[in-house]
Amino acid sequence: MPGDSSVNFSVLHRICKLVVLLCFLHIAVTVVFYVRSFDFHLAFVQNQQSNNNIPMFRNTNRVVSSGLEPAKEEKILEQPVKKLEKCPETSPLLVGPLRVEFNFTVDLELVKKENPNVQPGGRFKPKDCEALQKVAIIIAFRYREEHLKYWLHYLHPILQRQQLDYGVYVIKQDGNDTFNKCRLLNTGYAEALKEYDYNCFVFNDVDVIPMDDRNTYKCFSQPRHLAVSLDKFDFRLPYVQCFGGATSLSKEQYLKINGFPNNYWGWGGEDDDIYNRVVTSGMSISRPDSEIGKCRMIRHNRDKLNDPNPQRFNLLSHTQETMYKDGINSLKTQVLSIQKLDLFTMITVDVGKQ
Repeated sequence: MPGDSSVNFSVLHRICKLVVLLCFLHIAVTVVFYVRSFDFHLAFVQNQQSNNNIPMFRNTNRVVSSGLEPAKEEKILEQPVKKLEKCPETSPLLVGPLRVEFNFTVDLELVKKENPNVQPGGRFKPKDCEALQKVAIIIAFRYREEHLKYWLHYLHPILQRQQLDYGVYVIKQDGNDTFNKCRLLNTGYAEALKEYDYNCFVFNDVDVIPMDDRNTYKCFSQPRHLAVSLDKFDFRLPYVQCFGGATSLSKEQYLKINGFPNNYWGWGGEDDDIYNRVVTSGMSISRPDSEIGKCRMIRHNRDKLNDPNPQRFNLLSHTQETMYKDGINSLKTQVLSIQKLDLFTMITVDVGKQ
């Protein structure tokens, strides 16, 4: 019996050791599975947070599914937008002297096809560089459809080669009352600024076409007379105070002279009044040389209801007294319609009555 009890004790001891070993094994397996499940949960949480932090907008463009694999799509989205360099001071696209003729019929559909980069409303900006100036070209208009066609035919290619960020605004006087050019130009200035932050304004007669694309339609440190040498005057400046046909003023220069006079009805005097305003404001007129400044004028009879203004000489003698109360700060016109056409913006205006 003593022998049997020692045997039983030995067996029991072994069983206890086995149980303890199994317990340790169970605990070890439990710990391993717990650690692995915790790591998986942590990775899942981090992945969710990472997804929530992906921006909905990148470079102001909304992120939309492209159908690409996620890695490829993310790579495309992260490509930075390349900032354009400034256009050079002198465009490399200029060709110099141009042949300007008016002995053919202009087809505006063809002009549109030949200028595919001109956007509705007559807007254009270079694609390969950032223009140095934002230029609004403003034309006072009535009864001159054929002249306008020539202007669009010649000027759009010129302005694009000059690498300008520009828009063309044709300001049409409504009705059959006496013409008032300056009210139309002032209205064009005000309306153009409602559309875009232009910093330069070119005021161009519809019948004046430059003959050299180096005569850049931009603004300078002083108000610029662009139509220096007209064929009408044998390509000579008729008098020193001449400041008509085509001129440019920066926004600051325009405001300094209070825009243009509103009280010139009919033909004549307003351009000289603007010259007086420039000089009175302490500025001077800048001009290109007589070769680059050559322009052609489309010959025509004077428009109906645009007879010479009999009051022009009296008005001119009082420019210094009237310029700060008669101008853009006193403009009263009514815009009747705005049409965004293929090659220009047409703004029809009621200028009131004399």
